[in-house]
Amino acid sequence: MTVKIGYLGPKGTFTKLAVDAAFNGEDKQAFDTIPACIDAIDGDEIDIGVVPLENSIEGTVHLTVDYLVHQVRLPIVAEIVVPIQQHLLVRPDFSGDLEEIKEIHSHRQAIAQCHQYIHEYMPKASIHYTSSTGKAAEIVSTRNTSIAAIGNKLAAAEFGLSIYRDNIHDYPNNHTRFAVLTKDKHNIHIHHEVNAEKTSLLITLPSDYAGALHQVLSAFAWRKMNLSKIESRPMKTGLGNYFFIVDVNQPYDDVLFPSVKAELEALGCSVTILGTYPVYQLNI
Repeated sequence: MTVKIGYLGPKGTFTKLAVDAAFNGEDKQAFDTIPACIDAIDGDEIDIGVVPLENSIEGTVHLTVDYLVHQVRLPIVAEIVVPIQQHLLVRPDFSGDLEEIKEIHSHRQAIAQCHQYIHEYMPKASIHYTSSTGKAAEIVSTRNTSIAAIGNKLAAAEFGLSIYRDNIHDYPNNHTRFAVLTKDKHNIHIHHEVNAEKTSLLITLPSDYAGALHQVLSAFAWRKMNLSKIESRPMKTGLGNYFFIVDVNQPYDDVLFPSVKAELEALGCSVTILGTYPVYQLNI
């Protein structure tokens, strides 16, 4: 049976690059938004979904995290890390200078990754946010020549655009983490070397009191469990109410994690395992 894989589309997005690099031969379907892709997994329209989770320059993709926490709980079963190269894309018939570009279209994260370049070379261009870098390329391909998109080489090829300036992101070490989501982890067949193992936890505190976060972190520290990330996000129940996403650099086991969970629950915290999964670092 063919496995159906959904991703943030349209064609030409970095998510599509990650999907093509990680999976071979499967049926691949693009979705206009991250929630639409996640909903399709939940509704059994597709077997696997791949959505952006975090960028090394701009941080967490909050829409992904918040939707997984507040709307649809699906386990993270793998993580794909790929290098990101942002290019300025124009129609082939554009022959002007940078200052002649009146509009720049791209995803909010891509715009932020190139903020300094835009500020220095195209300060008068208006910014237009799109649902993805691929969508930005699609828009530019159908409009007049005085607009540009920020995206990758795949987007340029898919929509017949030219790379006017390459590698315009502000920092060279630009990578994005993509979460692989599915109801059945047996659907996952990524034929690449595993670079690491990780476990992600959702932790909520009983109330905001002095030393609460210190007590949470101490439960990991004295067990010598290395945390690669801890981030707070609003519970959306009122000011000052937050949950924490914690990434632990080891797979779930039957000793350390249950004891951490028991210790935190004794403090009144709620602990949910969002996923324990392999990490694949791909060079594309």
